[in-house]
Amino acid sequence: MAIPDVDPERYAEQLADKQAYVERLFASFEPPTLEVFASPPSHYRQRCEFRIWHEGDDLFYAMFEVTPGNPKSKRVIRLDQFPVASEAINRLMPRLRDAFLASDELRRRLFQVEFLTTLSGEALVTLIYHRPLGDDWEAEARALEAELGIMIIGRSRKQRLVLTQDHVWERLEVKGRTLHYQQVENSFTQPNAHICQAMLGWACDVTAGREQEDLVELYCGNGNFTIALAKNFRRVLATEISRTSVASANVNLAANGVTNAQVTRMSAEDFALALKGDKSGRRVAEMALDTYDFSTVLVDPPRAGLDEQSCQQISEYAQIVYISCNPVTLADNLAQLMQTHKIERFALFDQFPFTDHCECGVWLTRRSSP
Repeated sequence: MAIPDVDPERYAEQLADKQAYVERLFASFEPPTLEVFASPPSHYRQRCEFRIWHEGDDLFYAMFEVTPGNPKSKRVIRLDQFPVASEAINRLMPRLRDAFLASDELRRRLFQVEFLTTLSGEALVTLIYHRPLGDDWEAEARALEAELGIMIIGRSRKQRLVLTQDHVWERLEVKGRTLHYQQVENSFTQPNAHICQAMLGWACDVTAGREQEDLVELYCGNGNFTIALAKNFRRVLATEISRTSVASANVNLAANGVTNAQVTRMSAEDFALALKGDKSGRRVAEMALDTYDFSTVLVDPPRAGLDEQSCQQISEYAQIVYISCNPVTLADNLAQLMQTHKIERFALFDQFPFTDHCECGVWLTRRSSP
């Protein structure tokens, strides 16, 4: 992977380049003025993973850079600090390395280290090994937990040893509210918590004033948007295919006192069939679809975007919130969606500074006459 060349002095310049790119890409749609949400120029990722590279008696955190034109050639990059990562991760990196160097039990065949942190500094560290982990490892790992004030999970083939718990609790400030999110190890969460707060605030703004209407959300993950938007709607029905994410989303609904939202485990494709009456079963019956009055749909799809059928499905709603991690597939989808809808708000969220990645948000409303 290419390691971002982080230079906080150049942050405004790189963000301006992204803004110009997005404005060029979507110029033919004649969108409103692009709203730009800047990231902190460094220490913006709350989660990171590093390989552990062993050289004789030494070891260090490493990433790999592919040689241009030769994908099989990789250069090992040593990392003692990583300005992309949160301050909590950077504080832990040298202390953990020292612990590995001082303990054969902790370092032997250690392959990878994964960090999951929060804005408040809570930290969960996963240590991945190419060997079975036994009682000696657990004793030393528990002592390290206590020494560093962290939580540790040990992983190896067919092993997952959770010493304290398998999640952290993130607290996000959104529109004057503090929202609580359980974020589970090895599950998807937004890596840039500062930008996540901006995204949630923007989504709350564009959907305000719909307390008598219902929201349907596809690809809801751990309830990231569900929790923030529930207050704007009478009821929310959210779907997600990952069993772990659904369980976490339900924990988050309870933690935030959200009582007007339901999360069900179902793919977006199956949900579309259920809406049409072409799918039945226990889960469909539990959703009680005939009791909803959906006016708005929120989609946050993977990089591949939505297929033609999914675009057709969401175009049936009066309002669409489309969160995209890939401007190219977003542009393809908008070409279809704008046959029935128009863009009211358009945003760029700089989730990954100093990379080519752009996160966008689009608020569309149905045209009076298609």
